[in-house]
Amino acid sequence: MTYLLDINVLLAAIWKEHPQHRKAEEWLAGRKLATCPISELGFLRISTLPKGPFRSDMSAARQLLQGFLESWRPQFVGNDLPALYSRPASSDQVTDFYLADVAAKNQMKLATFDRRISHLAVEVIL
Repeated sequence: MTYLLDINVLLAAIWKEHPQHRKAEEWLAGRKLATCPISELGFLRISTLPKGPFRSDMSAARQLLQGFLESWRPQFVGNDLPALYSRPASSDQVTDFYLADVAAKNQMKLATFDRRISHLAVEVIL
């Protein structure tokens, strides 16, 4: 099975300061991984928020993401699924459901720490 990484998993895997860093690294070991534009862009956005937990500059965040990609060599999946194919029930589900639908379309699971995503293609990291 290949696992499309949710933004929260990328953040935890890359940022050593993240409270779930160790859990993410242990879970990722030995698994086939994938990223997509949304998960990579989400990592960059959250990493560089001025009032966020990491407060990185864009150059450093890009370098960290590049290092992760070079080390783990995840498959890259395009976001070629039309937005209206995904059927979230509310605005706070839009990105989560889209990522899960992209994973399902590619016979993958969406790996996440978010227990609130109710979708068949989701695997919650416990």
